[in-house]
Amino acid sequence: MPRLLVHVEGQTEEDFVNEALRDHLLAKGYDSVSARIVGNARLRRRRGGIRGWPSVKGDIVKHLREDPECIATTMVDFYALPQQGGAAWPGRAEAAQAKSDRKAGMVEDALLGEVIEAMGGRFDPRRFVPFVVMHEFEGLLFSDCPKG
Repeated sequence: MPRLLVHVEGQTEEDFVNEALRDHLLAKGYDSVSARIVGNARLRRRRGGIRGWPSVKGDIVKHLREDPECIATTMVDFYALPQQGGAAWPGRAEAAQAKSDRKAGMVEDALLGEVIEAMGGRFDPRRFVPFVVMHEFEGLLFSDCPKG
């Protein structure tokens, strides 16, 4: 199976992928699994939140072009995604008006469309599988599933 690269918005998500999720996915057959914080978050003075889509899309497209055998995905929180201006993530503003069960899917579909367009006609769209988490990832770390 190919390599999997997960584009994440922060240190917590990066640690989750690299320390908790990696072994599970390796057992499913991936050759390697790694997370990268998008938009050089470590270099920013202000932490928290995600970079604008143009920067993130540039990272994703660069990684897909550098490694033509990898599969890329995202792990970003819906509510943190910029909705307006030059930083806006595709589909985010429209999804704000949608029913809650469609919001993440609308953004995922729009992200896929933008990456396909940026990669060009020979790109296999199965190589980019966007994933948008509806709720703040850190909140899930403090949930008690058996009580749910």
